[in-house]
Amino acid sequence: MDCASACYARRNAKPAACFASAALPAHALRPDLRRMPAGPIHSKGVLTLSACLGGRYYINKPLSLRATLAFEQSYGHVKGDSAALAELLALLSAIAKLPLKQSIAATGSVDQHGRVQAVGGVNEKIEGFFDICRARGLDGSHGVVLPAADAKHLMLRQDVVSAVAQGQFHVWTVADVDEASELVLGLPAGARAADGGYPEGSANRRVEDGFAALADAALEAARAAQTK
Repeated sequence: MDCASACYARRNAKPAACFASAALPAHALRPDLRRMPAGPIHSKGVLTLSACLGGRYYINKPLSLRATLAFEQSYGHVKGDSAALAELLALLSAIAKLPLKQSIAATGSVDQHGRVQAVGGVNEKIEGFFDICRARGLDGSHGVVLPAADAKHLMLRQDVVSAVAQGQFHVWTVADVDEASELVLGLPAGARAADGGYPEGSANRRVEDGFAALADAALEAARAAQTK
């Protein structure tokens, strides 16, 4: 069981596609999150993603997941954690088997509870993605998701402001991963109900069902190995 997805992030003021895949772990019931060569801040961010997934989904059973994160055709070290939101969205897409809107870029750090935290360079990141979208042709679907805490730091070029005013480009601010996922996955995130489950048809339900399927497959693999 394997699935993959991509979400556009910004690295060093250059757009980059973050690809994620999710599959059964090499060892049953052992969570395993891997990523490209990175600095200590980004490595800490990956550990935070693991904690966020474990705390938000499938809380009554152990996580059974082998996930990989990679910025394709990017060969330098990832130094910071400003791509954490894009990485988390790509992982959720891969686990839930829900396509991401490829016209939307995302930047932001994420804490263990899924809250989106401020990052630096938001103006340059938005303007860089805007330039690429404009060169390829704006059609009203393009935009950038960024932390709500960064809204007060926006000082965008006039051509970006004009495109936003005309509805050709968008800048969305989000406080948590649920708000971001609704934008890029196209489904309501869904809140956990009193019975402990997420509502049918919600993105979070699809993610939790994906975790359940991986856990069941891992248990079957472990039982099969024991009978050999």
